[in-house]
Amino acid sequence: MSGPGFDAALGLLQGGPLLIAAAATLIAGLMRGYSGFGTAILLAPVYSTLWGPRIGVPVMLLMELFVSAYLLPRAFAQANQRVIFSIGGAAILATPLGAYILFVADGATLRRAIGLFVLVFGLLLMSPWRYHGRRPLSLNLAVGTVSGLLKGATGMSGPPVILYLLSGPEAAAQHRANLILYFGLIGIVAVIPPLWGGLVGWPVLLLVAVMLPLLLAAVPVGARLFHVIPVGWYRRLALLALVGAGGFALLA
Repeated sequence: MSGPGFDAALGLLQGGPLLIAAAATLIAGLMRGYSGFGTAILLAPVYSTLWGPRIGVPVMLLMELFVSAYLLPRAFAQANQRVIFSIGGAAILATPLGAYILFVADGATLRRAIGLFVLVFGLLLMSPWRYHGRRPLSLNLAVGTVSGLLKGATGMSGPPVILYLLSGPEAAAQHRANLILYFGLIGIVAVIPPLWGGLVGWPVLLLVAVMLPLLLAAVPVGARLFHVIPVGWYRRLALLALVGAGGFALLA
């Protein structure tokens, strides 16, 4: 099997960038299995820097689908479905609008914007600030809309939702279930614009074929670590990974 597109795709599977992507994928899988989030936030800046946003974002979105399918059944019953379905519904409607940015924006500018956004998010998580107000339907819809726009444009819907949901009084297990349910809902819709727009070609498919086994191997390990590693330890390591990924995309 050969051709210009296939041969160009094989060129992406060589050298140092592939090793960097593999290491980031393993770390992202551990984060996702442990906390319920981390795949897109860590991989979007790294993949976009290595391969460009129009390849990196679709690769990450397709991989996210498989991870959500693995985690979702166990989390569904534990999640706060009233809150998550309202946020997720708004995000689903807004995702196609955000995807327009992915198609028309300059690749280098979008990559740096992704890196800056992840860096700011990591610093916010390091700070003591959290939202501690109520969760009325109007605010759920607003957070979901912003998250959907981000998902379509950058592959990352997590930062607003994570800051919003982690501020609540729920136990750690329900926080994790809420995030897994949300990412499962929006992940299904987020892959449609790249597929419809022709971004899922040989480069994306080959990279998914290489990176997905690494991610799927790491996720169950992270899920088991949820019952072993103290949250404080995980939090420090995760924040270092986020700040490093954002700085990598911003400065590379």
